[in-house]
Amino acid sequence: MKLNRLIIGLLSICFVASCDESAFLKEEPLDFLGLENAYKSYDDCQTAINGLYAKVRANFYNSDFIFFMSTDVAKNARHNNNFMGNMKDWMIPEQAGIADLWDREYKLISNANTLIDRVAALSITDEQKSLVTAEAKFFRAFGYRTLVYCFGGVPLVLEENKVPKTDYTRNTKEEVLKAMKEDFEEATKKLPDIEVVADGKISNLVAKHYLAETLISLGEYSAAVKYLSEIIDAPHVALMKTRFGSHKNEAGDVFWDLFRRKNQNRSTNGNTEALWVIQMEVDTEGGYLVSTKYRPYYLERFAAPVTYSLKDPEGKVAFLSTNGRSDLNVGGRGVSNMCNTDWWLNDLWESDFDNDIRNSKYNIVRNAYYDLPSSKYYGKSVFGEDSYSKTLKENWWRWFPWPSKITTPGEHPEALYEDKENLLLKSTAGGTYLDQYMLRLPECYLLRAEAYLDMGDKDKAAADINVVRNRSHAKDIVAEDVTIDYILDERAREMVYEEFRRITLGRLGKYVERTRKCNEYNGLQMEDYHELFPIPYSVIEANKNAVLEQNPGYSD
Repeated sequence: MKLNRLIIGLLSICFVASCDESAFLKEEPLDFLGLENAYKSYDDCQTAINGLYAKVRANFYNSDFIFFMSTDVAKNARHNNNFMGNMKDWMIPEQAGIADLWDREYKLISNANTLIDRVAALSITDEQKSLVTAEAKFFRAFGYRTLVYCFGGVPLVLEENKVPKTDYTRNTKEEVLKAMKEDFEEATKKLPDIEVVADGKISNLVAKHYLAETLISLGEYSAAVKYLSEIIDAPHVALMKTRFGSHKNEAGDVFWDLFRRKNQNRSTNGNTEALWVIQMEVDTEGGYLVSTKYRPYYLERFAAPVTYSLKDPEGKVAFLSTNGRSDLNVGGRGVSNMCNTDWWLNDLWESDFDNDIRNSKYNIVRNAYYDLPSSKYYGKSVFGEDSYSKTLKENWWRWFPWPSKITTPGEHPEALYEDKENLLLKSTAGGTYLDQYMLRLPECYLLRAEAYLDMGDKDKAAADINVVRNRSHAKDIVAEDVTIDYILDERAREMVYEEFRRITLGRLGKYVERTRKCNEYNGLQMEDYHELFPIPYSVIEANKNAVLEQNPGYSD
């Protein structure tokens, strides 16, 4: 028996000695996911793709609104140093918010690169490989889109990083744009048509839009027009021009309908102008959970005024709730961190103040009324000659006009109501629980107008702008009116708090100019070098084996 055991032991030693030691010692995770076992099937790839969608949602809808604040359309509501109030203090290489933006986008790119590299070796069909690769390349380009328009030329990484790297150098802006063009181009050829993709998924039309935008940046205007025309002329795509959806029988207009709950997706209420909608489901796995600590999209909290805090002229309570109310009068539970600029609220609408429905009482709230029935000021304006709020005299920032798309009147999640019958909210409210448009058809018209303008064809540019204006009952413009600034104005009327304005202005090199012109608070603080964000100091410091150059005007 002992001899047999000895022989077995010797054989075991011989086997170990003769085998590939590195292969023998290599660990293979069996009870947890790692890079070695995360990509084995088409379903695994779809899980990874879902992660890219989640990353985009987190990158744009889980931040402190650095793409809105301190632009031509929005400012720090309190005129203090918090939340991008002082640009010279905020826009520095040590700013955590800028480092977070850089890290988030490169994580999106890194995850896309890993998927692109890994899918090639999988035992799945060529068609499946092609689709996964195209979708991942779209998101890689989408990450670079944010970086290149905010920072300029950045390190171009197009392969999976398998070992730490500390010798990055910056590629030129043109090199980054050309890489984006290639990725978006492949996505246009391989992604499905819009009528077959699930709600929230990208289609070939979405890829065509961002390809066209990239082509404009590269000076390829006629090619951009071609792709944008394919979107605009596509079946199953059209502007919504008549009342629709969950509130169509109530007072309002079609622009109001676009921003009511459950009206964003094509499958629910036939919204044919929605091209890419970010899903914001409530109490759903992977969604925004009011019952957990998962942070919702706090647009309402940031961009709505503290209406419920206003006292009457005598300093007495005159609003029904001290935590906010789910209606168009109070605006949910705002805290007055961000508000629109005076230019956006007033000057922008001068030519069509009364007829443009985007400026209707349903879409921009321009007054507030005391709603406590027992108050002698009940139903009176907080700005009335005999009812002017004492609070506003002391703290003007506690109320300002606001766009209604930031909230969901009467439709906050059930768990956020203190008193549902009276629409009174809990202190935990403040999120905008509404599916968000990443891309609507009007933006395609306005981008094509931009391309036509660059080609010198102002007649066609005006025609595209008028399509958007006609839906809103605004007066037509003529060719002589068309400038890039007018197109930016129209984008601001149509897509405030939708388009990520800082990216648009950065793409066109108009950030400093427009903010100085239109932002009465932050504009005074702008320096020419603020056109680009600084490269984060932490990134430069970690890149110890090469020089990662800082943008001009900033010191490390």
